[in-house]
Amino acid sequence: MKKPKNYAQQLITKKKKIYPVNEELRKYLAENRREIRLPVSYADLRHFNGSVAVRDKKGKDTLWEAALYAQNDVSHIHDGLKQIYSILKTGGDSSVHTHLSVERIDYCTFGNSNPFRIKIVNDFNDNYDYFYIKQADASRIYGLELEHILSPTRMHYFVHESTLVEEHIAGIPGDQFIHSYLKNPEFNKVRIAKEFVKFNERCFVRLLGDMRSYNYVFDITPDFEEVQFRIRPIDFDQQSYEGRKNLYLPQFFKENADLVQLTLELLTPETIRQYQKEERTLIARRSISSKLRLSRITDIMEADTIAPKEKVAQLGQELATHYKNGSFGKCSSMGALVKHSLKILADEFA
Repeated sequence: MKKPKNYAQQLITKKKKIYPVNEELRKYLAENRREIRLPVSYADLRHFNGSVAVRDKKGKDTLWEAALYAQNDVSHIHDGLKQIYSILKTGGDSSVHTHLSVERIDYCTFGNSNPFRIKIVNDFNDNYDYFYIKQADASRIYGLELEHILSPTRMHYFVHESTLVEEHIAGIPGDQFIHSYLKNPEFNKVRIAKEFVKFNERCFVRLLGDMRSYNYVFDITPDFEEVQFRIRPIDFDQQSYEGRKNLYLPQFFKENADLVQLTLELLTPETIRQYQKEERTLIARRSISSKLRLSRITDIMEADTIAPKEKVAQLGQELATHYKNGSFGKCSSMGALVKHSLKILADEFA
């Protein structure tokens, strides 16, 4: 990992096109029980007739708005959302959601997918949970599926027609962690730096872009001696979309500058290479254990269009230079670039 000369604003596309789910991808989703009929759609939730800004505990605007619905629509929408939550958590057993209620339906005006965030509350103990309803975007689905196969954690999501449902990924948002927790004297900073190196490597291998600090969370797990850290992406809109190689490396975003500085202060180049090698080994092992599923989804991705041709060509040339491998320049789709990146990884451990 090298320290960037500067953290100039990267040219991330602010409003990415929503790519439709094609027939082959939908067939794959059905085969893996990701395609499930849902009682409420994204389009249904768009029919709200007002909203109120959602503010955090300090009164700051969160960029989410609490959606307000007509009284005659509330019962149908709330019941459908509770059914969806049961599908996510209990495989659709509706008997467990009789004591649940929908406290709030939030709508986000920022970003590509304009998601809805649903807050579900247990009436018995006031415990709450969240899940999300978004537009079904093919590139985002590829990102979720690659995360499910190649990362240390599993992803729970479902698709029905043009609606995507995602389980909430718990953790401290990266920007909040950097601001409020990074200097916590009880945390082992070396472990934080190590996880950032590994996260950086995971994103680059599978070409997941735009991992600025507010697009991932820190999952903190107490261990018998010290806490463990895992960084998990929560935004998959930029799966294999942009043309610049550095946009797939979290180290090059100015929002992550403090994590980069911490890493360079605490880890030697040899240790960084060790952790990169460790993570590549783990990804390779996961690839082997899910070989058929990974091959199927990347074949579908290779034949699909999820980015403009000029971005594919640019990324292919930059990866060819990075790896000193001209084959990247011959790839005609983002899926082909992902497949080739994973092939290089596989060849290292053949």
